[in-house]
Amino acid sequence: MVSVENILVEFGGFTLLDEISFVVNKRDRIALTGRNGAGKSTLLKIIAGMQMPTSGVICVPKDFTIGYLPQVLKTTDTCTLQEEAAKAFDHIFALQKQTEDLQNELADRTDYESAEYQRLIEKLNHNNDMLSLSGVYQYQSEIEKTLLGLGFKRSDFERPTSEFSGGWRMRVELAKVLLQKPDLVLLDEPTNHLDIESIQWLESFLSQQAKAVVLVSHDRAFLDNVTTRTIEISLGKIYDYKVPYTQFLELRKERREQQLRSYENQQKMIQDTEAFIERFRYKATKAVQVQSRIKQLEKLERLEVDEIDNSAMNLRFPPAPHSGQYPVIIEDLHKAYGEHTVIRNVNLTIERGEKVAFVGRNGEGKSTLVKCILGEIPYEGKLQLGHLVKIAYFAQNQPLLIDENLSVFDTIDRVAVGDIRTKIRDILGAFMFGGENIDKKVKVLSGGERSRLAMIQLLLSPANLLILDEPTNHLDIRSKDVLKQAIKEFQGTVIVVSHDRDFLDGLVDKVYEFSQTKVIEYLGGINDFLQKKKMENLREIERQQSSQPMQHTTDKPNTVAKQQAVSSEKTIDKKQQYEARKEAARQLRKLQQQVDKCEAEVQACEEALSKTEQELSTPEGAANQELHALYAKQQKSLEMAMSYWEEAYKRLEENSPQT
Repeated sequence: MVSVENILVEFGGFTLLDEISFVVNKRDRIALTGRNGAGKSTLLKIIAGMQMPTSGVICVPKDFTIGYLPQVLKTTDTCTLQEEAAKAFDHIFALQKQTEDLQNELADRTDYESAEYQRLIEKLNHNNDMLSLSGVYQYQSEIEKTLLGLGFKRSDFERPTSEFSGGWRMRVELAKVLLQKPDLVLLDEPTNHLDIESIQWLESFLSQQAKAVVLVSHDRAFLDNVTTRTIEISLGKIYDYKVPYTQFLELRKERREQQLRSYENQQKMIQDTEAFIERFRYKATKAVQVQSRIKQLEKLERLEVDEIDNSAMNLRFPPAPHSGQYPVIIEDLHKAYGEHTVIRNVNLTIERGEKVAFVGRNGEGKSTLVKCILGEIPYEGKLQLGHLVKIAYFAQNQPLLIDENLSVFDTIDRVAVGDIRTKIRDILGAFMFGGENIDKKVKVLSGGERSRLAMIQLLLSPANLLILDEPTNHLDIRSKDVLKQAIKEFQGTVIVVSHDRDFLDGLVDKVYEFSQTKVIEYLGGINDFLQKKKMENLREIERQQSSQPMQHTTDKPNTVAKQQAVSSEKTIDKKQQYEARKEAARQLRKLQQQVDKCEAEVQACEEALSKTEQELSTPEGAANQELHALYAKQQKSLEMAMSYWEEAYKRLEENSPQT
């Protein structure tokens, strides 16, 4: 289908892509991977015909169509959402207009036997066939299905595109690419502005309906669910594997280990051969063997080991200053803009050291609640920050807020204070901005490089509450893994707003779902949350099926009306009672969970104390002052845990129904 032949890309003497070649076949699902700045986006632009390489060619068949979604868009706002999406069918509308013109021309002609008339007939038939295949008569339903799949509502269809945020405009462009049904779809970070539900829809679309796909993404789960082939760009070269991303990682590791073994074996053979030649070079009796060995070395094809780009940022958050036991307490919080309610009756408590995720569809209030916590917008209700809480905030558009005209060094130099200014070069080097890179202007940095620069700014102010809004957008997978590990090791409290399932997996122990103005708490990780959501959806269907009313036609009309009125009153009363019981049960479950958590903490403290007591009972332990200090610290921890348990148990007893 598409042949990439000897593509060379050079910038000021630096080789970005070094004469790479590969073929994109029909039905290929290719993941283009590599660290930030490796040349992934550049290669997509070259294939899309938007950028010329230094040398090399892209061979594309005649009438072959390519759809391309870049990372950053420059959009116009002159029409509604539905009208903008319909632009995907402009080529079909042009064909439709041409067909109408042909029909009008044929209606005016009378030279039915002429060659020109026959040519027009053939052209008209061809156009009609093309229109039938194009789906022009169903384009409205295609637009609707695609927009709904990407998270838009029917009420959005007539809204001007100027009313949508940058993330939603990106979805509009993605919808246009998908609606064109091109022979090859090129997507550069398509999941950056999608919520989990929309990502799952896109996965299904690309896997089942797209013809051929080449995509750049740092969402490992998305890559594994969509792609069947992985092309890695590393140090200007490419490595092509016919497997999804996770299998590619395993095969790449095995391949390198095999290369190293073969290389080491060959090097040993060369050393032995050279030693033999050197030892018997001047002995006449060994002249034939020596010459044979020399020729053997000359003919030998020397093995090489693939170079590996091991550059990775070194990230460790500063130690978290001590804070109160509950950094964030929210009670009955309500936020509305005019008549539009974003969130209502929000109740949540985040404990010190917890790592929680805010998830949900775009526009459901995640960033709004974050702004409330930061004190950036007014709200109704109670929101209390704990004692000595210090917040560090990474906004979703943080990389775009950096002054593009500054250099990398100046960007950090302007926010650094005190002794840290003497270590700016070391800090930049730890984030892969070494050598001449520190003099680069921000405007020439890739999205991932800007994200790393914004992350450095975050580190310069010690905090005990991190609020990270989509921190992994534009970060490559290796950098995401480093960030994830740094958050795991951080001793403070963390709130992560993210749609990246792989990033959240194993990182958070509580999930808050934002849906239809409500915030619902789920204990457990992101996979537990997704599993529960599927179960709840099934139960919702069962409830709807079982709640169908039974029809009785034997009663007289007046009797029926009276019975319906009485039944209605009883229903309202029962509903109120049910809601009250449901709320009480919910509070009871929450209190029981707190008691269980405290009991587990007490048990862990007792076990740790018992272990230390055993060590102290030995002569070596009794003489160990550090062990005595640890024992005293563990006793205090146990006393504190018992205090929390007693308080939680007391609240549980007070709220338990009397028997």
